[in-house]
Amino acid sequence: MKKLLVMCAAASCLGMVQVHAQVNTTPSAATDPAMAEFKAARDKISADYKADKAACDAMKDNAKDVCMEQAKGKEKIAKAELDQKQKPSDGNARKVAEAKVEVAYEVAKEKCDDQKGDAKDACVKQAKADQEKGKAEIKAMKK
Repeated sequence: MKKLLVMCAAASCLGMVQVHAQVNTTPSAATDPAMAEFKAARDKISADYKADKAACDAMKDNAKDVCMEQAKGKEKIAKAELDQKQKPSDGNARKVAEAKVEVAYEVAKEKCDDQKGDAKDACVKQAKADQEKGKAEIKAMKK
């Protein structure tokens, strides 16, 4: 008898959970066009990154490394720009600018690896100076 009561109670609880889940469903991306557009844009960014990455596979040595940095950077900037487009704000605008500065630095630094000695040192120093200048401009945006 006890088992029967416990089973009935469990069955009724499960039934209530299912009814509650059906009543309180969250709107899906399909019903929200803006969210569907956002998801499609994210998917396109990922697809573009994969295509860019595949194009880099044919390259060798430092050219491949530079290409990979450019592909990663393009993806990072595109995602930041998409976030800015989705939710425009000063903070997101700064994130876009920060992404651009960081990507430019990483790509420049990778390109410097082709050089040797003093030329490489000067190249890295110039990349660092450009990064600092970009960061200063971003900091000025905050004011």
